[in-house]
Amino acid sequence: MKKELVNEYTVLFFNHLKYEKKLSENTLISYKEELWEFENFFNNQDLLKINEKDITNFIKYLDNKKKLSARSKSHYITVLNNFYVFCLKEDYLKANPFEAIWQPKINKKLPQVLTYEEVDRLLDINITNAYTARTKAMLELIYATGIRVTELISLKFNHLDLFNDVIRVEGKGSKERIVPINQAAKKYLEIYLNDYRNILIKKGKSCDYLFLNNRGLGITRQGFFKLIKQRAREVQITKDISPHTLRHSFATHLLANGADLRVIQELLGHSDISTTQMYTHITNEQLKSEYNEAHPRAKK
Repeated sequence: MKKELVNEYTVLFFNHLKYEKKLSENTLISYKEELWEFENFFNNQDLLKINEKDITNFIKYLDNKKKLSARSKSHYITVLNNFYVFCLKEDYLKANPFEAIWQPKINKKLPQVLTYEEVDRLLDINITNAYTARTKAMLELIYATGIRVTELISLKFNHLDLFNDVIRVEGKGSKERIVPINQAAKKYLEIYLNDYRNILIKKGKSCDYLFLNNRGLGITRQGFFKLIKQRAREVQITKDISPHTLRHSFATHLLANGADLRVIQELLGHSDISTTQMYTHITNEQLKSEYNEAHPRAKK
């Protein structure tokens, strides 16, 4: 069954997120699925007349039927609360039925980060063909800049300014930022673009994206995810890594080497400094871990 919103107010809210808030495609998909689930649970009932007891029943449904994790359930509550906040602001209703609903407690898990040695192993790629050249360029670039995987695979030629060693990145909400690239990333990007990218282009076709797959089209999130997983296995990195791991490693390594938190916030494209402050906790955890490993009294 295709999950299409039918309620007048959820459609208005979704359009607000899409056209005014300009949320990313992936965020819109998750919002749409959760709004649809809410609509479907209450069938043809008027969502503006839903009360706290109704919502409690919906949350029980999430617990019993969907068996969601605390984090997933919390996301449902956040999305639906935002929906009712929107309806309040637009004067569609007088009170938010989600106001008294408690968020489930979530144990915050610090993101996985690679050590310097693990990054070196991951990036130590011998370029022998177009695919190894592309992998090398992509991994070097994401570690050099900390850009999100969606931002990486969306790069086009007009986003590059290699004369000034910067790239223009279109982030969440279509917000643009300028991010510097280091000489290593620039070198391998140029090798890929000048010597190998044309090999991936199929006869009679063209593609504006920088990084292409074996069909001459822009590489997908899933394609890059598989690529980095495969590379981690090749160099025997046992951590459960993803493209976001290099973004986390970029930020953590910058902070550990004295970069200002505000600068890291700007580079990552975080709208709120509190999001960037997560990396101070990672650095502190690493310090404690290394202290406990190295100090003779700590070992006791």
